[in-house]
Amino acid sequence: MTFSQRLKELRLKANQSLQEVADAVSASKAHVWELERGTSKNPSIDLLQRLATHFKVTVSYLIDAESLGDAKAQSFFRKHEANLTKMTDEDLAYLGSLVERLSKTDGD
Repeated sequence: MTFSQRLKELRLKANQSLQEVADAVSASKAHVWELERGTSKNPSIDLLQRLATHFKVTVSYLIDAESLGDAKAQSFFRKHEANLTKMTDEDLAYLGSLVERLSKTDGD
């Protein structure tokens, strides 16, 4: 799914008009429409962050060509985003090893 398709899908799921999204993210209605149509292909990182915050998704989810639709994982990372951004590389590596260990299904 492309960024433009994902943006439109999120807007429709939220039952919002182009104007409502534009107002929420401090952009013009025309710009949001161009993003949805794919005619404007390079939104600023600031706008991407505002869109992601507005729709409660990650920037990666908005721009990734692959579906990142695992709702549990997305919810977990949104919930803990503030803490994760404060972690050191060592903390993140440790957390990664815990996730790997907990996700093993073969009983090892």
